[in-house]
Amino acid sequence: MQEILGTLYPWLKAGHLIFVIFWMAGLFMLPRFFVYHQETAPGSAEEAAWVERERRLLRIILAPSIAVVWILGLALAFTVDAWSQGWFHGKLALVLALSAYHGWMAGYARKLAAGDRRLEGRRLRLLNEVPGIAAALIVVLVVVRPF
Repeated sequence: MQEILGTLYPWLKAGHLIFVIFWMAGLFMLPRFFVYHQETAPGSAEEAAWVERERRLLRIILAPSIAVVWILGLALAFTVDAWSQGWFHGKLALVLALSAYHGWMAGYARKLAAGDRRLEGRRLRLLNEVPGIAAALIVVLVVVRPF
């Protein structure tokens, strides 16, 4: 199995990077959608439009992207036997944290759709920085491999 994965390595890596970009784009967009959503009048047609946009972003971009990122990422880890390498443990921890963030954002989208507006725009704007910080750290771990 590892031999087959080894021959596919460049394709696995390219696919992984492509879907990481899709996933990150969605993670950057969703909190911004939430800010705009919360600035609309409750019960308005505009609010309904934001609920639909958030639902589509989650269903069409974010859900498939996170699945493919995990599948291809695990295939890459098996291909290069990364399990014993420190940089990989750091990357894996950050990807798990981003996955939890994704799940939390999906839950918040459901709350917003139900009319529960718990967070103010400022906090949502700060949350928008989480994926960027995580991505920067992951890139350093993968490229530099400091440990």
